Amino acid sequence: MSQYRSPLLDEVSRLMSDAAGVAQGVRREAETIAKTQIERILSSMNVVTREEFEAVRDMAAMAREENEKLEKRIADLEAKLASGAP
Repeated sequence: MSQYRSPLLDEVSRLMSDAAGVAQGVRREAETIAKTQIERILSSMNVVTREEFEAVRDMAAMAREENEKLEKRIADLEAKLASGAP
């Protein structure tokens, strides 16, 4: 038994495949345009990058720890001075 293929169905199938390819292309182009616009807006706002933020956050944490150590050291020295110990 031979199968009959309709030229109309073949054409519709090809058109649907082409439409799906075009839709994907349009989506990629829209994403590229949106990403470019967002990057342009963020760069004009002078926003820091995540890496810069994390580096400054880590520096602040280290400075805070050092500050706490120095405060304790000063308190110990003041206590020694107040007690009259050499």
